[in-house]
Amino acid sequence: MKHVIMLIFTMLTLSVYGQDKYNYIQFNKLTALQGTEYVIATIENAGKAFSSHGEFLLFINGRTGQTKQIDFPKDAYINSVEQIKLDSFQINKVVVTAKTINLDNSKTIDWGDPSQIFVLSTDGQEKTQLTPDNFYTGTWLISSETGSVVVTGYYDSNKNGKHDKTDKHEILLYDLKTLKLISRPGEGLSMNP
Repeated sequence: MKHVIMLIFTMLTLSVYGQDKYNYIQFNKLTALQGTEYVIATIENAGKAFSSHGEFLLFINGRTGQTKQIDFPKDAYINSVEQIKLDSFQINKVVVTAKTINLDNSKTIDWGDPSQIFVLSTDGQEKTQLTPDNFYTGTWLISSETGSVVVTGYYDSNKNGKHDKTDKHEILLYDLKTLKLISRPGEGLSMNP
């Protein structure tokens, strides 16, 4: 009996020490920013059994090697990173779409939470959130003729964490130069059948 108990405790001890206690950094993508000396690295910080512990961006100066890290919440998820360069408006920015808010108060940020749009300077020194926390971004487009960002989506009007007929659909229009809301051309749209 002593041998069985000793064997069980030995196996338990080995399994506890055998667990992965370290975080791993995984570089998912490198993107060169045109017209600048910067490169953006999309980085995932993974932990035990490669469960995600969040994502962040790293701006790397290709000339000096200096870096600037852009942090998001621990369990955030970056959907896309895109450079917007409009020379006629003197605009050179990085647009990031990410899920950063746990709006439904579940354990983590997940597919049911809204995506926000962030605009960053090409050196990573400035970060501005365009869309409100409670706005579920659907699609967005940069107008190269006006230098504006058109965003479609909806507000969860009844705060039930689901997309249903009572939710208020909107079209938001932002000036990409000033990063301010220009108007809500679709305010009060009734797009429900």
